[in-house]
Amino acid sequence: MSEAAATAVECSVLVNAPIERAFEVFTADIGSWWPPDHHILQAELAAMVFEPRVGGHVYDRGTDGTECRWATVLAYEPPRRLVVSWNISLSWQLEADPNKVSEVEVSFSEEGAQHTRVVLEHRHLDRHGEGWEQMRGAVSSDGGWKVGLRRFADRAEAVPAPRAP
Repeated sequence: MSEAAATAVECSVLVNAPIERAFEVFTADIGSWWPPDHHILQAELAAMVFEPRVGGHVYDRGTDGTECRWATVLAYEPPRRLVVSWNISLSWQLEADPNKVSEVEVSFSEEGAQHTRVVLEHRHLDRHGEGWEQMRGAVSSDGGWKVGLRRFADRAEAVPAPRAP
């Protein structure tokens, strides 16, 4: 196993939805599929927001109005690819040091007109510092990206296709 592979987690899912819809659900509709208990706010989660531009953020908004900007959009190429920083520390708090954050790249590729392969790579986990293996373990566990991608696929498949005029 290469050093890069050892410090990354990759998983994928085949979604029964066109690429544009899959990308839209993953980004603009992130709050509909992200596990609601997977946030680091003190308050109850009210909404999740994905700002669709390089330099934008992914953030949670609490029912008390507080916000937690836990990712920065590094690449935004609809409907094919996005990359965000993972600004969460090993203690599951915000990480302010950009040298200690990992990255999540998500690519979308058509497999026919109505199917999309979504591949997620959470990489550079070693940047989190000593003990980074616990982050790799958490995001690769059955409760990590695997469950997130399955929830995403279920949501993307449930969204009705746009109606022809």
